[in-house]
Amino acid sequence: MVAQFAVVVERDADGYYIASVPALPGCISQGRTKEEAKAHISEAIRLHLTLLAEDGLPLRTVLNSPRSIRI
Repeated sequence: MVAQFAVVVERDADGYYIASVPALPGCISQGRTKEEAKAHISEAIRLHLTLLAEDGLPLRTVLNSPRSIRI
């Protein structure tokens, strides 16, 4: 299964791009460029989902939240 998550990318005062995933509270990353921030947040999402699974939390709840799209 492949999941897509909405990612919010904002530029901070120092010029870095901050990426966050509203459907995954605490899943945040950054980069010097948008492309770097996107690559970093992709890895952060994978790690976040892995940790949820390791903790025994139901992934379908995350994947079916109104802030994510399941494909």
